[in-house]
Amino acid sequence: MTTAARVRLSIVVVLAVALLGPSGVGKTELARALAEYLFGDENALIRVDMSEYMEKFSVSRLLGAPPGYVGYEEGGFLTEKVRRRPYSVVLFDEIEKAHPDVFNMMLQVLDDGRLTDSLGHVVDFKNTILIMTSNLGTSLIGKRVSPGFLQESDEASYERMKDRVMEELKRAFRPEFLNRIDDIIVFHALALDHIKQIIRLMIGRINRQLAEKGIELILTQAAEAALVEKGYDPTYGARQLRRTIQKHIEDPLAEAIVRGQVAESARIEVDVEGTGFAFREAPPVEAPLELAEH
Repeated sequence: MTTAARVRLSIVVVLAVALLGPSGVGKTELARALAEYLFGDENALIRVDMSEYMEKFSVSRLLGAPPGYVGYEEGGFLTEKVRRRPYSVVLFDEIEKAHPDVFNMMLQVLDDGRLTDSLGHVVDFKNTILIMTSNLGTSLIGKRVSPGFLQESDEASYERMKDRVMEELKRAFRPEFLNRIDDIIVFHALALDHIKQIIRLMIGRINRQLAEKGIELILTQAAEAALVEKGYDPTYGARQLRRTIQKHIEDPLAEAIVRGQVAESARIEVDVEGTGFAFREAPPVEAPLELAEH
């Protein structure tokens, strides 16, 4: 964990941020990146799917079952995760789906920075960052999307949309809960350039894994455009991109490597062929000519 992160966490009880936006725009990915940046490990992300806590009794699953009930000795899902990893980002995904009693529990975390589980352990949350995501206002954000992709609009248009989303948020959550959130961030819908950047990031991750074998993967513009077409859906955002790249790029390449069809230190170019993709060996990058000594 960085020194700056420790200083920041020491001056607030618990830092809480809400991320609003359509499905597939990167809210969860941002939380994962924040965990890696602050704590040096993307596994420092504790994800709680709030759609699983819609019933009144579900709070006991977070804090632990009462004495005499099955699972009492195991403690709660949330409290045990934080107790074992106190420096972490806790992601409450789709917060609007949780039962009201869950919000009462969260108010205690935001006020006191701690929870007491069913075993009597006091669990400290003061070294965590709470991230809450919500799809509230998705229809309002979606109205900014023309057929195909988002066209960039002026800042005033975004602010008007954000104000309307905030009004919807105020109708859904109690004031005492919203007042304890340090910042609320409304995501844009994804534009075409964003999708291309996401593809390049994913290919970059693949290349880092291939670096051990000296293999480099290169996409042509046509291949990149085909991945955008196959992997992007305005309804689900970039959520399908990862599966699309795995199906059309990662899996065929891994199979070729296992079969010995790809040499070490090879540069593999991915291009479009018919309705699919073709893998070809690209020429090596020429080293710059050294200046002759005079």
